[in-house]
Amino acid sequence: MHPAGRFEGIRVGIYLDLRNPPRWRRPWRDHYSRSLEFCAEAERLGADSVWCSEHHLFEDGYLPQPLTFLAAVAARTSRVRLGTALVLAPLRPPAQIAEEAAIVDLLSGGRLELGVGAGYRIPEFTAYGKDPARRFADTEACVSEVRRLWREGGVTPPPLQDPVPIWMGGFLPSGARRAGRQGAGLLSLDPALLAPYREGLEGAGYDPATARMAGHTNLVLADDPESAWPRVRDHVAYQWNTYRAYMVEGTQLPAPPPIDPEALRSPVHGQPPRFEVLTPEDAAQGLRTRLAGLPITEVLFWASIAGMPDDVVERHIELLCTRLRPLVADL
Repeated sequence: MHPAGRFEGIRVGIYLDLRNPPRWRRPWRDHYSRSLEFCAEAERLGADSVWCSEHHLFEDGYLPQPLTFLAAVAARTSRVRLGTALVLAPLRPPAQIAEEAAIVDLLSGGRLELGVGAGYRIPEFTAYGKDPARRFADTEACVSEVRRLWREGGVTPPPLQDPVPIWMGGFLPSGARRAGRQGAGLLSLDPALLAPYREGLEGAGYDPATARMAGHTNLVLADDPESAWPRVRDHVAYQWNTYRAYMVEGTQLPAPPPIDPEALRSPVHGQPPRFEVLTPEDAAQGLRTRLAGLPITEVLFWASIAGMPDDVVERHIELLCTRLRPLVADL
């Protein structure tokens, strides 16, 4: 673990949501099998971790059960850490999360990193019969209860690790403070959240030096970014447009207009572009600039974005593991 305020190198992981959009859809069994192959190949090439996300009722079949998928990844790998970024904690009883996570930790030989978050999409809460107004309190309570169940033998069998590393998502200062209050890692790369995160740690009696952050970054690696961008652009546009549409579904807010994918590649108000296609060398330089001074332990990269062509995905993963990873190992 890196002391807070220092940046001494990072682990590199791939991040999957298993989206299979109608426009580029392949048979579901093939899609899941291919995704498992990407995970196994990433480990062979040197990746440090595989992480999965969760959503429900997306038209593209966004992965709804990340711990189930990670159990399959555990059987196909032997070394990489296996993380959830994240499980939607308010949708499930804490005992279910504690049990499922324990099984994945056992199957993987103690490689699980359990990341949880509150979620935001109204139809998901409706489908599970949960109150979205309680999602933040329920998430924090879930972390406490999962830890208690593991500590006191409230579920069996127990996980192999003691303790299993726990992470909490947060995009706002309030979320960062919640992660700190629980002594959890913060699933964010936003420098603005470090101060409230440390406040939460210190206020709950944790050493601020135990702060740890990890998260995903929106970029694809390519040998020739300008040639790769036209092959990636429509997939990126689909990803962003569906996220934006689903974010307001079930609310009184109007549907947002389609985003211009070209605009994503331009800096906004002095901030880095929201999406980039880069060479490994340029990506490493950008990470050095954006993450310096943060207690980063890991950076995650989309393995595939909304059904990208396999050859683009394969080269992206290869560059990530064989060229970018060595460049950031000693940052």
